[in-house]
Amino acid sequence: MLYVKGFLVALEGVPVTVGVTLFALALGVLLGLLLALMKLSRSRVLRCVSGVYVEVIRGTPMIVQALIMAYGLPQLLQHLGTPFKWPYLIIPALIVCGGNSAAYVAEVIRGGIQAVDRSQTEAALSLGMTRRQAMRLIILPQALKIVLPALGNEFVTLIKETSVLSYVGVVEILRKGALWNAATFHTFQAYIGVALVYLLLTYPTSRLVRLMERKLAAGAKAP
Repeated sequence: MLYVKGFLVALEGVPVTVGVTLFALALGVLLGLLLALMKLSRSRVLRCVSGVYVEVIRGTPMIVQALIMAYGLPQLLQHLGTPFKWPYLIIPALIVCGGNSAAYVAEVIRGGIQAVDRSQTEAALSLGMTRRQAMRLIILPQALKIVLPALGNEFVTLIKETSVLSYVGVVEILRKGALWNAATFHTFQAYIGVALVYLLLTYPTSRLVRLMERKLAAGAKAP
């Protein structure tokens, strides 16, 4: 019975976890697309800015980024004479998850764009399109189709990575389990419940991503 209780308690954190994940993926795709285009730009400054952002974010743990955003930034602003406090800790959590996802999505999209045959761009230019039009109308639709399974995998990864937000006070799945454990001292049951809830979210999503990959592969082979 305690295992069921642990599962049900962790289940209460699902709306926050899924909400943060969906927002973070949406922000990650939009910002990641911008970063990918900057990295492929002819401008050295844009390539440098994008490259630095991606390397810094990918080179530091998300828990550290969350702590800096939630607690470090308000303290820094206070020292600079600008009192600041997050009205809700979910706000820095959303920013950190979205910004972190963007760094990984940027590399995925960049790879997808570079996977599209260069002759597609040349053909578009020969028809009188500008490079911007060719990218928007010809290259990006094909690239996004290529990277769709990878974006699905990023969604699965994000679901699990939101667990670090419990350390900055966001009451998601792990935090729910930790609070129940602190109140009852049923440690094993609490974290088994947490693990089962994460599995309940990630396993069907992973299967759906694999199904999507097979369908895209079958579509690519079709004459």
